[in-house]
Amino acid sequence: MANGVFIHREDSIYRDTLAVRYHFPKQYLDRARACVEDWILYYEPVKVPQTRGYWAVAKVQSITPDPDQPGMYYAMIEEGSFLQFSTPVPFVVDGEQVERGLLNDQMKLSGRAQAAVRPISARDFVRIVNLGLREDEQLLPRSGMPPPENRVGDQNIGFDFGERERISQLVSRPVRDRAFRKTVLEAYDSRCALTGLKLINGGGRAEVEAAHIRSVEAHGPDIVANGLALSGTVHWMFDRGLVSLEDDLQILVSRHVNDRDSVSALLNQSGYAHGPKRPADRPHPLFLAWHRQHCFKA
Repeated sequence: MANGVFIHREDSIYRDTLAVRYHFPKQYLDRARACVEDWILYYEPVKVPQTRGYWAVAKVQSITPDPDQPGMYYAMIEEGSFLQFSTPVPFVVDGEQVERGLLNDQMKLSGRAQAAVRPISARDFVRIVNLGLREDEQLLPRSGMPPPENRVGDQNIGFDFGERERISQLVSRPVRDRAFRKTVLEAYDSRCALTGLKLINGGGRAEVEAAHIRSVEAHGPDIVANGLALSGTVHWMFDRGLVSLEDDLQILVSRHVNDRDSVSALLNQSGYAHGPKRPADRPHPLFLAWHRQHCFKA
């Protein structure tokens, strides 16, 4: 087992669904196999406009051939392991490479930096994860109030961990909840996707909550494309299947809602949810279909 870096571009020709699978050619097969049952970083190249750099972590479960394309393979991601960083990490921080294993003996960038799949040392991996999971108090829920069921609490959790602790921290629910909340709220500008409300309390903290589309209990990944920013009441309705979304973000209201007129008045009058600022963060049809099938009370 070994840590690795998988490079991805939003305009990629490969058939990636990053929280589920990563598509790659045979030339990287041995490197990808070395990462099975271990954690990898997703990286967006510096040539990509508004690059996110190192922006997520996931655990590789297995490698399988692409049945439709000879010579191509999928790295299958373990369910529930994907975690989008609360703070994307650039390639260079304070004038130094954060992935120091890419430097040659002359301390220059080596050709390994161009490889779409490459190994990374445990030390570099931990350094990048520590940078990617920094806290941001401004996006926390209001303080002094207990979180409802399945909500992110205002917990003071540090992210600075060493090599031996990295696995337990990466699967820690409080750590993942805080990172997920930050990325979702930033993607939606702290505005409820279904009502359009943007409420900030007296302490400058957003009142909106981060909802998983495919639930954590069903191994839904912590990626913005599996998230919605929702006000508390709408989050409650979404979790209980009283509202859902079509793939085009049209809002669905269950026939089981007992006060349909009031609910309709609360929701966006356009009948559609507001999408996130970044198109790649838009709710993924895979997760929306899961919610309609397993949660929504049509």
